[in-house]
Amino acid sequence: MSEWLKLALALGAAAVGLTLAAMAWTRLMNEPRRLARAFRQTLGTAPDAALIAAGAGRGVALSLSARRFAACWDRGGWRIAYPLHELIGAELELDGHVAARALQGENRRRLERQSGAEADVRLRFLFDDPAHPDFELVLWPNQGGRHGFARPREAIAEANRWLARMEAVHRRAGAPAAVAKPSRSHRTLSAELEDFEPSEDEDAHAD
Repeated sequence: MSEWLKLALALGAAAVGLTLAAMAWTRLMNEPRRLARAFRQTLGTAPDAALIAAGAGRGVALSLSARRFAACWDRGGWRIAYPLHELIGAELELDGHVAARALQGENRRRLERQSGAEADVRLRFLFDDPAHPDFELVLWPNQGGRHGFARPREAIAEANRWLARMEAVHRRAGAPAAVAKPSRSHRTLSAELEDFEPSEDEDAHAD
């Protein structure tokens, strides 16, 4: 094989590699904008709160004025709109164990530790919908580079804030009827409320 042919093949392989890397980078950079557009389309308005699992193409958002909760995946290619009253609540899982949760009809199970997750941090939203009963966000390990959480502790703190928001949403809706505890068999699809202020206990946990 001539030296010129070897050089041409090497240059061709390098060009293909650069093209693939550029495509992957562009896709990742477009993820927040695509999901933000999907949130607006699903809710019919700008969300009051939104959370994205960076690099996974999945996210959630809610609107108090529209009374809707949006679950989006495939970078917004697929999405579901739930009426806000169908939002049962959320569970925070650390390394496969439920560490905290906020559900309708139950006292909130508060987070007792802000660190210690080694494998993963997951936030699982639960709905009163037999067809699509849950939606899960893997917040750690970080799949989104600098767009995701730098440490598992940060992911846990953000998930804990969302549990507080779930509790605030339930308070706004009034005292709901008790619901059955959700089954852990479902493993599918996880901002600020304008008037939400964290309690002093939660500030202490976040520190």
